[in-house]
Amino acid sequence: MAGKNQHVVPHGDDWAVRGAGNQRVTSTHPTQAEAERAAREIAINQQSEVVIHRPNGRIRDKNSYGRDPFPPKG
Repeated sequence: MAGKNQHVVPHGDDWAVRGAGNQRVTSTHPTQAEAERAAREIAINQQSEVVIHRPNGRIRDKNSYGRDPFPPKG
């Protein structure tokens, strides 16, 4: 993966996109879906992964937008 993974995390009453290892958020959004869209755009551009968290902070889902070194066979 080329870029930093993008995390969709709760941020007060909103949702935020935060690059892996960053203290500051990249952007904030009123809904998780909007934050996911913003994170996806960044991840596609950087060929990285989106990590979506639940309101309690636990990971809910991951989506990869880079070159997969082990693509599915089929």
